[in-house]
Amino acid sequence: MMRTLPIDNNQNIQVEARSMGAEQQVEVGIAPAGKAATGQPVVIMRDLKKWYADFAVLDGIDLEVRKGERIVVCGPSGSGKSTLIRCINGLEEYQAGKLIVNGTEIGTDGSGVDIVRKETGMVFQGFHLFPHLTAMENCMLAPMRVLKKNKAQAREQAQAFLERVGMAAKANHYPSQLSGGQQQRVAIARALCMNPQIMLLDEPTSALDPEMVKEVLDVVLGLAESGITLLCVTHEMGFARQAADRVIFMDRGQIVEQASPDEFFKAPKSERAKQFLSQILH
Repeated sequence: MMRTLPIDNNQNIQVEARSMGAEQQVEVGIAPAGKAATGQPVVIMRDLKKWYADFAVLDGIDLEVRKGERIVVCGPSGSGKSTLIRCINGLEEYQAGKLIVNGTEIGTDGSGVDIVRKETGMVFQGFHLFPHLTAMENCMLAPMRVLKKNKAQAREQAQAFLERVGMAAKANHYPSQLSGGQQQRVAIARALCMNPQIMLLDEPTSALDPEMVKEVLDVVLGLAESGITLLCVTHEMGFARQAADRVIFMDRGQIVEQASPDEFFKAPKSERAKQFLSQILH
């Protein structure tokens, strides 16, 4: 069933109203790195606002993310980057504006979150693996509990994604037996086991030792090249240059600038972005 959601005075967007029981299958295509996605919008934000007491952590965000697009969100600490992507799957509630994810509107009261979470994967800074479960069991849990897959189906899928991230040999290891980079790769495989249409990564390398960063970024780069819609908060500017279709620069809860990687790194338009890049690039 289709319904039209009013976005602002000049624009209405038609979205599909889905029931809680609907299951989605991901169709993954191959998109050349650096080529802008041309699919329909899968994330729509209109004048999105969020406050912590009197502090505006998100201050009027307007953003569209298209299917298959690869976006890197960067900016100084406290600029609202993590809050932005955490709103997309309802880990943070917003107070004003409009947010539509894959055709489902998330209300300020949290309505629609359960549907959206079935279609989005999230990778955190701190891994958040269950310490009492093996890598395999961590990957099997949500598909069995949320998607109602049987044990054999969940195991087969978990094995496939652990292989994809290079962790099949560690499938029966517990998190305490894995390095930080290995735990993060398992966390990525766990997110993929939900067959997400959108992947959200919140500084996936920030908790890693420097020598472990590359192994995780290689996995994320593989995701970026697979055609999945991806939003990644990171300070790894080399990854942004290589993998992103678009770089979004935030400061003080606002999107200050957004451009292709080539434009952003070679000719940033705002003084704040120029200052940021001069400090982070060596």
